[in-house]
Amino acid sequence: MENNLYIVATPIGNLEDMTLRAIRILKEVDLIAAEDTRHTHILLNHYQIKNRLISFREAAGRAKVDSDIDYIISEINSGKSVAYVSDAGTPGLSDPGQYLVRRVIEAGISIVPIPGSSALATAISIVGFHCQNILFLGFLPKKKGRQTLLTNLSNSQKIYDAIVFYENTHRLIQTLEDLSNVETNGRSSLQIETVVVCREMTKIYEEFVRGSVGEVKEYFEKNPNKLKGEVTVVVKIKK
Repeated sequence: MENNLYIVATPIGNLEDMTLRAIRILKEVDLIAAEDTRHTHILLNHYQIKNRLISFREAAGRAKVDSDIDYIISEINSGKSVAYVSDAGTPGLSDPGQYLVRRVIEAGISIVPIPGSSALATAISIVGFHCQNILFLGFLPKKKGRQTLLTNLSNSQKIYDAIVFYENTHRLIQTLEDLSNVETNGRSSLQIETVVVCREMTKIYEEFVRGSVGEVKEYFEKNPNKLKGEVTVVVKIKK
């Protein structure tokens, strides 16, 4: 196998969503770098993949991330092949993969994407409205700059059909409240037609909640037991 860096997409929930190519690559590489080795072990055991695994976590601090990247690059330069996987989905959107890819490019090493599951693409596929032009925000800021970002989205409504972002379920009701405030903010208002909250996609408790900002917020306020798991939010903008 060539000494490349392989960016491997993994299932966002259902382990059966793993591609045949991804399984083969993870079996054949010399080393797998994982955002969370505990999470990745479950996947590898499911497909009987016995391979060398190292941790590559942003939570460990930037100095540790840089050190891990140095190690990965040295392994590739020594003739080994390395695969990188995040906790779920396609790496590089909300994990340290972006730093790894940039440094590997600078080092002149080839990168091979192994496509597969993506919460972004999965959510867009089921919303039921036109989404040719979308604005993807990743995770919203937790505190500083959050309200400013949402307010400034009003400038985007003539360009985009929808806004998509990931959110922690513990902040979901507050986020819907923030969207409601922005929606009624006078001249800076963001005209929202529909909100779709995609929760636990591909998992046992998969759920899609559609409606106005107020309706979706009321649903989760009445069903606090649903405030669990992974969430992708799609906001349809009025034209």
